[in-house]
Amino acid sequence: MLEVGNIAPDFTLADKDGNPVSLSDFRGKKAVVYFYPKDNTPGCTRQACAFAAAYGEFLQKNVAVIGISKDSVASHAKFAEKYSLPFVLLSDPERQAIEAYGVWQEKKRYGKVRMGVARTTFLIDEEGCIVKIMPKVKPDTNAAEILAEL
Repeated sequence: MLEVGNIAPDFTLADKDGNPVSLSDFRGKKAVVYFYPKDNTPGCTRQACAFAAAYGEFLQKNVAVIGISKDSVASHAKFAEKYSLPFVLLSDPERQAIEAYGVWQEKKRYGKVRMGVARTTFLIDEEGCIVKIMPKVKPDTNAAEILAEL
C-alpha cells in the first residue's frame, strides 16, 4: 500500500482524446490524481463537477487535476463533453494505475462483495512524491478539501 512520502507510481494512460498522458508529464507542478468508480454515476458526476467548478483555483495554484477510472476513452469523451470537464480524464481499463495505487479493492454493497475502484484522491508534489492520501472521499467536498490542503 502506498503511503505519504512514497514516490507516486508513474503511469501512461490514454486521455479522453486517445492521447497518451504520463504522470511524469506533470513534474514541476503539483498534481491531484483522483480515482473514481464510473463515468456518469451520481457520485462520480458530482465529484467531477466539483473539480470542474474549482478548476480555475487549481490553475491559479499551478496544480494539475487528473481523474482516472476503468471507463473507455469514448466514455470519458462523452462524460467530459456532457459536463464541460476541463481537466484530464484518463482511461485505465487494464487497471495499470488503479492497481499500482492500491485502489482496486473489495467493496460491499447491499450485502454483496465485489472488486471495484475505491474512490481515493492523491496529492502529489512537484518532485512526484505523495504528500496526501485521501481514502473514501466524499464526492461533493473532495475538491474543496484538496484546495484547503494546498
